[in-house]
Amino acid sequence: MAGLSPETPQPTDITVHQQSRVLEIGFSDGRSFRIPFELMRVYSPSAEVQGHGPGQEVLQTGKREVELTALEPVGNYAVQPTFSDGHDSGIFSWDYLYFLGAQQDELWQRYEARLREAGVDRDAPMAAAAASSCGHHH
Repeated sequence: MAGLSPETPQPTDITVHQQSRVLEIGFSDGRSFRIPFELMRVYSPSAEVQGHGPGQEVLQTGKREVELTALEPVGNYAVQPTFSDGHDSGIFSWDYLYFLGAQQDELWQRYEARLREAGVDRDAPMAAAAASSCGHHH
């Protein structure tokens, strides 16, 4: 899998905190991250969010209250979360989770900048047009 190398720290434990809506993940290098579900949802590596090429990303909004309803292991290199809005096509590899955890301040800033550029509110519901044109095409 892309990005998986022997140097990639392995998670030593993963805890889903429903109340605070964070995924707590400890890695073998001793670092531990608390990754908000919203950040995971907004930066989901799925085609539905990332699009099919640069500049094709679909800006996600209204995900502040999103919950993690399931977390399935994928082989021994990733997890596949199911979110309360039905999104379940993102495969989060260990290195991607590590990246989200380590870079989350910068990722939030980038997300907020994209919201400003698009002129949309973080809590705006997803536009119906975007949903119908994308839908469940996988």
